Amino acid sequence: MKIKTLLIALFATSIPLSTFADDGKELKFGVDSAYPPFESKTPSGQLVGFDIDLGHAICAKLKRKCVWVENSFDGMIPALQARNFDAINSSMSRTGDRAKAVDFSDKLYANLEALVVKGGSTLVAVPEALKGARIGVLQGSTQEVYARKHWTNGTDVVGYPSQDQVWNDLAAGRLDAALASDPTAESGFLKTAQGRDFGFARGPAIRDIAIFGPGVSIAVRKGDKALLEAINSAIASIREDGTYDRIAKKYFSFDIYGG
Repeated sequence: MKIKTLLIALFATSIPLSTFADDGKELKFGVDSAYPPFESKTPSGQLVGFDIDLGHAICAKLKRKCVWVENSFDGMIPALQARNFDAINSSMSRTGDRAKAVDFSDKLYANLEALVVKGGSTLVAVPEALKGARIGVLQGSTQEVYARKHWTNGTDVVGYPSQDQVWNDLAAGRLDAALASDPTAESGFLKTAQGRDFGFARGPAIRDIAIFGPGVSIAVRKGDKALLEAINSAIASIREDGTYDRIAKKYFSFDIYGG
């Protein structure tokens, strides 16, 4: 057995799942449903996506019923603190500022960011190229923080309550570009009829570890040690037994977990 696999297996058994298991009890996850392929709704109103499948797999390990509570992303942490749900499972990056307000689980997957532009656009993700451009971002997202920090040379950064509103204004020509998660942009916009004339801007990678953090995690209320340990144990277990990889292959053709 490889050392990495052995360590995952050991961690998965270091905290008994039974300490948090309670048949029939609910585990409520906060989610913003407008962020495919991580979370979205079918025409019938069913929640689907990578985070949704991971959440159900985690609940199965903990022998709990998954309940999803929809909330706007920019109000997610206050809603968690108000006990509207038990944890946030909605493509939330682990950042220093957020870690002051909530506790984060081990990594679920890596961050991949991209600038989306109309075909033929010469915009690239560097300050001098974006001077005078209107860039759409999701309010409260790490993408908004990044854009407002790095693109200050006359760039108009516009925040929206939902990602769908960003795509709508980009398609309508009210924005010059949008900054979003690469998988979300591809699945939720570029592969749709609305986004057929758009693509990813060329240029340097969009990176800032201080803003985007080490990856996406599940957030719980500060000091909720029992829930955090249980979720971490469940994450380690689905990584070790192949469940994570089976789910990931439904949505991605690349390694979403990263190094």
